[in-house]
Amino acid sequence: MSRTAPITALPLTLGSEALARRGVRRGLSLVAAPEGWRLDALLGRLAELSGGPCTAVLTLAFGLVREAQQRGEPVVWVTECTSSFFPPDAAAAGVDLAALAVVRLRQPGGMALVADVLLRSGGFGLVVLDLGANAHLAISAQTRLAGLAKKHHAALLCLTAKERAAPSLGSLVSLRAEAVRTGAEEGRFELVAGVLKDKRRSFGWRHREVGHGPDGLC
Repeated sequence: MSRTAPITALPLTLGSEALARRGVRRGLSLVAAPEGWRLDALLGRLAELSGGPCTAVLTLAFGLVREAQQRGEPVVWVTECTSSFFPPDAAAAGVDLAALAVVRLRQPGGMALVADVLLRSGGFGLVVLDLGANAHLAISAQTRLAGLAKKHHAALLCLTAKERAAPSLGSLVSLRAEAVRTGAEEGRFELVAGVLKDKRRSFGWRHREVGHGPDGLC
């Protein structure tokens, strides 16, 4: 015959100390959002990194790929057949090409479908969509992809070619940054990710780093 443990009634109103003695917390603790252009700041989010010709878009994207690989997170890069990054430049930026999955599409309209399959698998920590100048993702696709990124705690990064004043991909973009490359002394230059939109923090913060660009990297 089973015995049921007695139920201890709680008073209708308890103070913080009384709740703590019973192992109960009131409310949620404030967790600070990760700072800087790092993988942790993009996990579970749909992010967009944009820039004009000869900016630091690829350099800043490769930095995230390198970080993900160093943490043992699988990464996939999706692009069109007519355009791709220069592999030696990626290797020079610290990317392990042997561990980087690359998907090249004949039709750019298939980007959303491919991203859906990749995120739904739960097998990738970072999915990069190189959308280029003709970037477009329907709101329905953004909703689905943002939900999958959050569910599987993955980062979905969309690379777009546009000026600062151009609108983002859409309202489901959680973070948008503009890539800028400034200065050049003895082959070294400053890379800046200027955040134009951030739903987790106030926008306007900037990430800066100094890099050395091999031929073709921009």
